[in-house]
Amino acid sequence: VTTDLSDPKHRFSNRVKDYVRFRPSYPPALLTLLRDEARIGPEVTVADMGSGTGILTDMLLQTGCRVLGVEPNRPMRKAAEDHLGSHPRFQSVAGSAEASGLSDASVDLVTAAQAFHWFRVDESGREFRRILRPEGTVVLLWNSRRVEGNPFLKGYEHILRQWGTDYTMVRRSYDVDKSLARLFGNAEIKHRTFTNNQFLTYEVLEGRLLSSSYVPTRADS
Repeated sequence: VTTDLSDPKHRFSNRVKDYVRFRPSYPPALLTLLRDEARIGPEVTVADMGSGTGILTDMLLQTGCRVLGVEPNRPMRKAAEDHLGSHPRFQSVAGSAEASGLSDASVDLVTAAQAFHWFRVDESGREFRRILRPEGTVVLLWNSRRVEGNPFLKGYEHILRQWGTDYTMVRRSYDVDKSLARLFGNAEIKHRTFTNNQFLTYEVLEGRLLSSSYVPTRADS
């Protein structure tokens, strides 16, 4: 079977090991926000769309909620299952943001971490509305890297622009304001920003770089 790595659902199939080892989690302040504003807790069911290797899923489970990790990419889904499969509140789901396979009005919260920019907006929006219960909430998250501020950040960005396979296209896809307007319509949209400082060894820096789908793999070097 040949896998089309240009398909967003398969772009990370050959990056899973680096993704598991080197991708960052999210700041603890996120859980405080979700408890305060989304009332997340043991009575809540969450659909974590494009859940990947389970980075956000793992955090969500710390609140006691039930988490359905919806992921179309088999290698990434398996990585999450290997890590979280024994957790009684976790369920792995072979599905996508556009076709989750979940029941109507079955979840209280939809999350998507580092993933929404890969979704087909109109289809995923319809799916979110279908599976959410009345008064349900959607939370979209990104770890956004600073691209300027010191020579290192500028140099890192220069490397990506020079050597990234389709970095510019992916970078543009992060501009989701128009997509959010299509997704939410007249619903209230709240934006929150947290600091998530990272201290990286060379090994972690290299691994995080190679976990990005727009960077040549080790095999290409």
